[in-house]
Amino acid sequence: MSAHDLISAAVLLLAAAAGLSILVMQIRTGVPPMSSSAAEAAEVVALLKGAGIPDQAVIYDLGSGWGSLVIAIARAFPGAQVRGIEMSPLPYWISQFRTRNLPNVVLRRADFHACDLTDARAVTCYLMIKPMPELANLLDRALAPGTPVVSLSFWFRDREVAASSASAGPLGAAALYYWPALKAGDNRLDRRPDLP
Repeated sequence: MSAHDLISAAVLLLAAAAGLSILVMQIRTGVPPMSSSAAEAAEVVALLKGAGIPDQAVIYDLGSGWGSLVIAIARAFPGAQVRGIEMSPLPYWISQFRTRNLPNVVLRRADFHACDLTDARAVTCYLMIKPMPELANLLDRALAPGTPVVSLSFWFRDREVAASSASAGPLGAAALYYWPALKAGDNRLDRRPDLP
C-alpha cells in the first residue's frame, strides 16, 4: 500500500467517524446539528435587543451546534458572556475553532440538562419539536422569573409568546418569551420583573 493510499484511507476513516458521531448524537438527542443562517441569527439578536438585555449579561445558547448563533450574539453583545453548550463532538470542535478570536465566548461540550443555568440573563435555542417540553421544564427550574428566552423555529407550544420575528428562515419564525411565559389565566407569575 502506498503512502497516498494510507492517507486516503485515513481521511476516509476520519470522515466516516465524523459522520457516525453526528448520527449517533442525533439519535441520542433527537436534534441534528443545524446552523442558523445570518438572517435567522439577526432576528434572534433583534429579539434579544428588544428584550432589553444588558450589555454585561450572561447569555446561553443551548445546543450551540456549529457556533453561528453564538458568534452573532457575541458580536451584537460584546460586553456579554456568551456561553454555548453543545453535546455533539464535531460541531463543538468546529465552533471552538470558529469562536477562537471572540474573548466573550465560552463553549462547553455537555448536555445542557446537566448544566447550571441559574446565572442566565437570556437563553437562546435552535432545537427541534421533540426536546421542547423537557427544555421548558428545565427552564422552569433554572431561570429567574422574567428571563428572556428566544427559540428559533421550534416554539414552546404551551407558553405565551411575548414577541416574534416575521419569518426567520425556512422552518419558521423566532419567538421571544419572558420565562416562565405561562398561558393567560395560570395562577403562577406571568409578568416580566426587572432583572439585575
